[in-house]
Amino acid sequence: MAALGRSLAVHPPIPLEDETSLARARDAWEETPDDLRKEVRRFRRASHLHGCLVVRGLFPPLAPGVPTPMERDSGCRLTTGTAPLLLMLACGLGEPVGFRAEKQGALVHDVVPVRGLEDSQSNAGCARLLLHTENAFHEHRPDYVVLHCLRPDPEGRADFRIAHKDAAVAKLSGADLAELREPQFVTVAPPSFAGSAPPVTPHAVLSGAADDPDLRVDSTATRALTARGRAALRALLAVLDECAASVSLAAGDVVIVDNRAAAHGRTAYRPRFDGGDRWLQRVYVQVDLRRSRPCRPWDGPVLS
Repeated sequence: MAALGRSLAVHPPIPLEDETSLARARDAWEETPDDLRKEVRRFRRASHLHGCLVVRGLFPPLAPGVPTPMERDSGCRLTTGTAPLLLMLACGLGEPVGFRAEKQGALVHDVVPVRGLEDSQSNAGCARLLLHTENAFHEHRPDYVVLHCLRPDPEGRADFRIAHKDAAVAKLSGADLAELREPQFVTVAPPSFAGSAPPVTPHAVLSGAADDPDLRVDSTATRALTARGRAALRALLAVLDECAASVSLAAGDVVIVDNRAAAHGRTAYRPRFDGGDRWLQRVYVQVDLRRSRPCRPWDGPVLS
């Protein structure tokens, strides 16, 4: 993997969203270890018990002396560090995408604590991040979310949390399930998408096959339009929290989340803002890129 990283680190660096970078990443995926490609293929077909795949020690460590970023819109835009490897892994799942309003359209996002936003329900916060499906407000939300741990929380407090919808659905009443399938819920976009988010339209929280529904919910941003819907939503969020599993991540670990099948979050932690805080990098993946073509100018990877 380190050798692949060196091969992808173009000098001088070029933008990650450039088609040359994406083509190189797609080709490099075919050079990854057979066991990794086989396991990712299995995960794509069936997202396992918890809706996530954890790969330990996949990526090489950070170069010595590299501090954790502390800026709100921090992200990697060039073929430097391990970002090209993360893009390569995304290409093994589908196609990496970004959103123009999020991290200024970067494909690889830094997930780091930001001073002044500690209590926010966002990737810049460090309070307990409640369970959610990523970008639940958006019609073209990612199918997968890939997270690479460059640096864990030094105090070991920040655990990744994951809750599969099947575990929650099994505990809900038939009446609650029926309510969750009705288009009587709205999910508000975060402030960063102001002016560029799609119109807020009612949607179902559970959709698709009766025995294998897709999940679309955000603990803080989704609300119901009816009293019965509110009761069903409360019941769902309670059982999701009850059945959530916690995962401690070390440097080099990667988590792949099936954003259609599971909600994810994080336990609270205390940042020091000394350059050594927790640092993840994130990339979004769509399986069928043509679905979002009307939102992607010039057929690029960034949704407007």
